[in-house]
Amino acid sequence: MTPPRSGGTSPLKPPAGGCPPPEPPGARQLRPTEVKRLNREWRRATQARLALLLDSVAQPFNVGSIIRSAAAFGAERLWLCGGTAPLSHPSVAKTALGTQRFLATETETSPVAAAKAAAAMGLRVVAIELASGAVPLHQAPLDGDVCLAIGNEDHGCTAALLAVADAVAYIPQPSRVGSLNVAAAAAVAMAETRRREWA
Repeated sequence: MTPPRSGGTSPLKPPAGGCPPPEPPGARQLRPTEVKRLNREWRRATQARLALLLDSVAQPFNVGSIIRSAAAFGAERLWLCGGTAPLSHPSVAKTALGTQRFLATETETSPVAAAKAAAAMGLRVVAIELASGAVPLHQAPLDGDVCLAIGNEDHGCTAALLAVADAVAYIPQPSRVGSLNVAAAAAVAMAETRRREWA
């Protein structure tokens, strides 16, 4: 392409004071109002309740990231158990970006007590853990109302929590990487739970 002569107009920039160039055909980023409309449509299509139980997720940035993902996927409740970083930690708030206001949160020392509280609310407790007897996530019983239990970054879910969970599932990983970051694993599990309802 021959560049414009001096005084001409670049094909990549609109003329000064002129209208922006027309958008190219095909996909484009949605505008904020379009995103809100799209999210409203998915909210109307979502009936099942979703909650999370964090069993000693110690790193504040992980907790904040999980909270943000939980809010995005429409989770309604979050149990912070054991040594989980508190919501008051500055790094939790920084990563959550204010989305904690969309969740009802409870602090409970015992993850077993939290799991029993979730069950009493009619939620099926599914622990996400590489454990014996666990099923692949795509085969886990994620239909209906679910509470996903997510464990510590290094040690995972406690044995006591696994014992009271209704099911245990793991995320298949075909590579030589042994595990996912806990916040990434939580997001994958939440996405699969919602996908199951929407499919």
